[in-house]
Amino acid sequence: MTVEEWIDAYGKAWRDRDPEAASRLFTEDAVYRSSPFRTPHVGTDGVREYWTIATRDQRNLDLRFGTPIVEPGGRRVAVEWWAIMDLADGTFGTLPGGLYLIFAPDGRCRELREYWHWKETRQAPPENWGT
Repeated sequence: MTVEEWIDAYGKAWRDRDPEAASRLFTEDAVYRSSPFRTPHVGTDGVREYWTIATRDQRNLDLRFGTPIVEPGGRRVAVEWWAIMDLADGTFGTLPGGLYLIFAPDGRCRELREYWHWKETRQAPPENWGT
């Protein structure tokens, strides 16, 4: 799996709110850090559990990814995302963020570090975002 294919599959899993599909993108011993201040989710079970909770109330997701920055060899990658969504409680918001990824030789992710910001408004990304 290439970096671009992995990002596309991650985006599809997010849009579909599919924890099972998301968990298949990670190694059995993966470390998923959804925030620098939270305890990491470990392994495919941890990813599945996090995604079940994190995506369950999201609706009408407009999700975009920027151009990934890939270390030669493709082992380490950084990529931005921009998400605009409705929530099940009738509120909505914008969630821009970034992923720092470390890949295993088989193309699955063995470590993910996520940074994001939440704003209770619908806001398009700025001009030239993601390049």
